[in-house]
Amino acid sequence: MIAALRRGTAAIAWYVGSVMGDRDYARYVERHAATHPGSEPMSEREYWRARYAAQDRNPGARCC
Repeated sequence: MIAALRRGTAAIAWYVGSVMGDRDYARYVERHAATHPGSEPMSEREYWRARYAAQDRNPGARCC
């Protein structure tokens, strides 16, 4: 019973983290290493600045 509760809690935490973008930078680094071997990826701070700037330039379907 406790193991099932832990798995459920971990699944909820994974889902919320995915929705909030917790793994976005890690995925960016992985993809960058695969597509641009030998070049340095942006720092995490630079990544988030560039991402938010892109969202501000092209808001798309956001409500606000």
